[in-house]
Amino acid sequence: MSALKVVNLEKELGVQKSLILKKINFEVNEGEFVSLTGKSGSGKSTLLYVLSTLDWPTRGQVFYGDHDVQSLSSKELHSLRNENIGFVFQFHYLLPELTALENVLMPARKAGILEEKIPFAQNLLELVGLGERMDFLPRELSGGQSQRVSIARSLIMNPKFLFADEPTGSLDSANSKLILDIFKEINQDYQTTIIMVTHDADLAQATDRQIHLVDGTLDSMKF
Repeated sequence: MSALKVVNLEKELGVQKSLILKKINFEVNEGEFVSLTGKSGSGKSTLLYVLSTLDWPTRGQVFYGDHDVQSLSSKELHSLRNENIGFVFQFHYLLPELTALENVLMPARKAGILEEKIPFAQNLLELVGLGERMDFLPRELSGGQSQRVSIARSLIMNPKFLFADEPTGSLDSANSKLILDIFKEINQDYQTTIIMVTHDADLAQATDRQIHLVDGTLDSMKF
């Protein structure tokens, strides 16, 4: 079943309205782990932001199930983002004054469900190998550990979709493999649909499917 679909998606950026994405069409199935690949400037991060509703297409449509996201009310869009979408950036963006556990719980705090999510947050930190570092501040964690905290934070609301923008871009090969293994476990155990931008060929090949962009268009040879 299609979980996410884009139809004739185009995106213009800048004063000159440069066309970054050109007539993009594809579907992602429920529970699929997909990588977005391509050279720098190919449009893959722009596409990820549009898919995740952090940005809007200039033309075309993005569907979550049967719903065109641009037709949703502000309340419906807010609900979609809070309840169904998680995002992992290249940098962890942890709040320095909060512990690992408190950082993971931030989305739950904003949603007013902090207390009920504490056991799940603890389980997530165990999942990413940080069960013994729940009370550590970000300055007491390595870069790889901090990124794993951010992954746990992105999962605290049980999202159906996880979007990741170069999540291993600032990590060494050992930590990159660990992040990939975590994503695979999340994908298999929670049936989370994952869409990940990556430059790493090994990471991309480990996903179910690669969607490769060349100058803002889909490369059918690598789709």
